Amino acid sequence: MKKKILAVLLASAMVVSLAACGGSGSSDSSDGSTAAPVTSDDENTLTVYAWDKNFNIPALEAAAADYKENVNKDFNLEVIEQSQSTDVENAITLAGSAGDYSTLPDIVLFQDHWAHKYITDYPDAFQSMDDVDVNWDDFSQEKLSYSMIDGEHFGLPVDNGTVIFAYRTDLLQEAGYSIDDVTGCTWDKFIEVGEAVYAKTGKYLLSMDGDGNDLPYMMLQAEGESQFTDGKPTFAENEKFVQIIDKIEEMISKNVLYLANDWSAYTDQTITNDMVAGVMNGNWIIPTIEQVSENSGKWEITSIPTLEGGEGYASNGGSSLYITANCEKTDLAKDFLTYTFGGSSATYDKALTDGGVITTCISAGQSEVYNEGVEYFGGQPIYAKIVEMGANVPVIEQSDSHYGCRKQVAAAIINIKDGAKTADALKEAQEQVNFEMGN
Repeated sequence: MKKKILAVLLASAMVVSLAACGGSGSSDSSDGSTAAPVTSDDENTLTVYAWDKNFNIPALEAAAADYKENVNKDFNLEVIEQSQSTDVENAITLAGSAGDYSTLPDIVLFQDHWAHKYITDYPDAFQSMDDVDVNWDDFSQEKLSYSMIDGEHFGLPVDNGTVIFAYRTDLLQEAGYSIDDVTGCTWDKFIEVGEAVYAKTGKYLLSMDGDGNDLPYMMLQAEGESQFTDGKPTFAENEKFVQIIDKIEEMISKNVLYLANDWSAYTDQTITNDMVAGVMNGNWIIPTIEQVSENSGKWEITSIPTLEGGEGYASNGGSSLYITANCEKTDLAKDFLTYTFGGSSATYDKALTDGGVITTCISAGQSEVYNEGVEYFGGQPIYAKIVEMGANVPVIEQSDSHYGCRKQVAAAIINIKDGAKTADALKEAQEQVNFEMGN
């Protein structure tokens, strides 16, 4: 019964998409502004900008309740809900451009892939967290790399973007394979399995959004490599990346990979419309998988294939919390974040059950709640496994041009599919990214 209750809580709470858009609240504004005060005169109250009332905000509420109960009974956290992550980015840009950070709250939730750019562009907007009492070794080092500049910590992780590869075990079995056959396998073996699954069931073993393709990035990170070297795109000269693009093209041609037109088609047409026998993406994709209730108990998760074989690990998406220059109660803000998101199992357990937020804190991921079997995934304790996999994600060079690169590589894949040579298409994509970066 306990497992069923947890599964129901997770299924009802984990309504999240890649866009991470929350609903409107009384303090929400579509242009990033807000009618609510950005800070409070009360010495025990902190304010925070965050988005997504079904995901990030329940995690913050769990942390506030934990801190209030166990540290400061007078503590209050005022969450000023934003409609989306870009509202927070716009607020930082406006404040930084004006040189006036008084328009910011005490704390902001910020997208990982954009963090380096904004900390670098507006270094005076954020306060260092290098002096807090956190066991940084207890976190995924890849996750921490987003919130660090030159070895200095500026943020604390909230959620876990670790990539999962989820498979329909019943369809694998129908084609003569098991989850063990695709765990630690090569991409060549994966293609062999995918061809058999399609021939037997008519379902693709993988799908991806062809307009903003995350697949090449994730596959390359699983190899321990980046699309950038010293800040410049180098995927046209990266031998492994060229191999990965060739494997993607082979998967498309052999009906192993279905390339959807856009994000909506990827989630709605291929996943919730039951076109696929496998899903590979950041673990935030789990609620989308779970929308097909009749497939409950038929899924399991594992790691990513690699070119040479062996379990691959990657991460895609996520956010962290930062203290702004406008925060005058720095000691309170640091103590709050350190106690809660710095490793409290009470915070992370409640964040999981209330919002579906999975921690990157290794010790917190060993709790009883994390080790509960999830009915939809055949009783597999997927949350403990995700934290374990996250600890193995390699740290690679990140870039402010991550999203622009993703777009250009996606276009290159389409061009190759339409007859262009791999080398020519990747060279053109790299030149375009260089142009956009001003190189």
